[in-house]
Amino acid sequence: MKKLLQISLALATLFGASASVLAKDAAPAATIGQDKIAMCIGCHGIPGYQASFPEVHKVPMIAGQNAKYIATALTAYAKGERKHPTMRGIAQSLSEQDIADISAFYEKQAPAQALPETAAAPSAQVAELLTKGACVSCHGANFNKPIDGSYPKIAGQHADYLNVALKSYQTEGNAVVGRSNAIMAGQVKQFSHAELKAIAKYLASLPGELRTVPQSKLR
Repeated sequence: MKKLLQISLALATLFGASASVLAKDAAPAATIGQDKIAMCIGCHGIPGYQASFPEVHKVPMIAGQNAKYIATALTAYAKGERKHPTMRGIAQSLSEQDIADISAFYEKQAPAQALPETAAAPSAQVAELLTKGACVSCHGANFNKPIDGSYPKIAGQHADYLNVALKSYQTEGNAVVGRSNAIMAGQVKQFSHAELKAIAKYLASLPGELRTVPQSKLR
């Protein structure tokens, strides 16, 4: 009887543990991701937080961003295709599942916004630059609806971040700055830094779905 009781308790423990694992696996990725963002909230969970290395700019708003884009970006940091020492260190510590869960979490963190159907028209100069760069062909209507989830929403993003990001596609041979993306490099290398700054300023002025949702470091 005693041995039977021990077996029963062992089975109950085993089935209980299995049920717990299954329950966790069945939970939405966005919910699971909430447990994995500890390394993210110190920058992306503080409104207006500004990075100082390797370049000075506000960190990008990622709440409401496409999950597929966030995953693509993190993977690029991990591989060194995007150069940023802090982001690379964080991305390399994540598994593919971690990246998927974190990306899903941030996509759902900011509810969809009711946005105007048409955005404010750019100046003639900026309109010419946007046409030259064929920006709408990838980033979509009003720069809020990319044609593919692996492209980012950029409307309303911080102007200084957009400017730094665009310039990074022009940068070569720098150990800590640069992004290797043949399409973006081909487009961005057509422009001067002043022109990129004008583009970034216009994009930042548009209504967008991106947000920074405050997160406490003490969780």
